[in-house]
Amino acid sequence: MTAIPWKNEFETGIMSVDHDHDSLIQAINSLCERLESDLSEVAVLRQLDEIHALIEAHFAAEEKTMIDTDYSGYADHKQDHDRLLNDILDIMDQVKSGKSIDWVSLLGNLTAKWFSVHFSTLDKAFHLQTHGAGNNGS
Repeated sequence: MTAIPWKNEFETGIMSVDHDHDSLIQAINSLCERLESDLSEVAVLRQLDEIHALIEAHFAAEEKTMIDTDYSGYADHKQDHDRLLNDILDIMDQVKSGKSIDWVSLLGNLTAKWFSVHFSTLDKAFHLQTHGAGNNGS
């Protein structure tokens, strides 16, 4: 099962950014596939930790660029990044509490909804400002 299918609304219109986002989603899907094959608490926490670290690294690079370019929307953008990372930590806490939930679907739904809004709004505005309107990022 693909936890997060690529959707057109994820596109920012900047080829290099869309490629980075697609790569991130593919990596998350790969981790979720591994998660489906072993639902022990240890395995679930390990996979969620990897997903959290992967997303956190992507955000850190993006946030560094925002700081380096003195991006005016940095605070709101970072706050939205932090919200997703905290939501993933909340899922990890649920796993530790022993709740019986479909973790792959929960994570997939959470991230697909978040990416859909974030990529098409905050990321698009940021990358259009830093890459310039009409630039495909190549």
